[in-house]
Amino acid sequence: MTVATHDIIRKLQQDILPLQGFKPVTGNSIDINFPLLEHAFPNATFPTGAVHEFISSTQEGRAATSGFAAALMGKLMESGGACLWIGSAQTVFTPALQTFGAEPHKIIFVNINREKDKLWVMEEALKCERLAAVAGEIRDISFTDSRRLQLAVEKSKVTGFLFRHQPRNLNTIACIARWKITALASETEADMPGIGFPAWQVELLKVRNGKPGVWQIEWTAADGFRSMDKANVYAPVIQLCQTA
Repeated sequence: MTVATHDIIRKLQQDILPLQGFKPVTGNSIDINFPLLEHAFPNATFPTGAVHEFISSTQEGRAATSGFAAALMGKLMESGGACLWIGSAQTVFTPALQTFGAEPHKIIFVNINREKDKLWVMEEALKCERLAAVAGEIRDISFTDSRRLQLAVEKSKVTGFLFRHQPRNLNTIACIARWKITALASETEADMPGIGFPAWQVELLKVRNGKPGVWQIEWTAADGFRSMDKANVYAPVIQLCQTA
């Protein structure tokens, strides 16, 4: 495919998105530096200023979700602002957040027992333009309540993370994407002792006007998100050598 043909197809795709009901996300964009995942979203841009839903069914999945979300929060906090994390009890080991690029002293934990109260606090927090992100551990939520969260972020441009652990009803809600994060065994570097980097299977189950997919990703302090598929890691280098 020539460069001109590629540009024409991309322009047509951008023209079609509004006809499909796509509303451009207007929050502060972030570069997660992982093109394989970014291209699953419209305009190959990770959606900020929107609410993302995360589903987990086991404690291991819940912990993996926290790690993956912390990495995204770290990216969001690079442009300034703190994060609010709302739950029933603080189960996150705060110092470990720094492993994923999230500064622990910029994350405020709020513990609330009643689901109804957590929803109210999350909605009010999402209206605060000075926050980089708001995370809420809410098991069940109605479409109407999720729509209120979505309306809040559309005005404030704050990014929301909705953690639903073992939901009773996996209903449709007004979120831009539904994720499922599963922990994977880490891979050690060649001839190196110890354990490898944190690794996840990242499933994008639903995405508005995008393409769902599954990726195996690991996190390193130096590179951030990195594919565990070595073929994908070295593909750009191989292509460059073939072109030369």
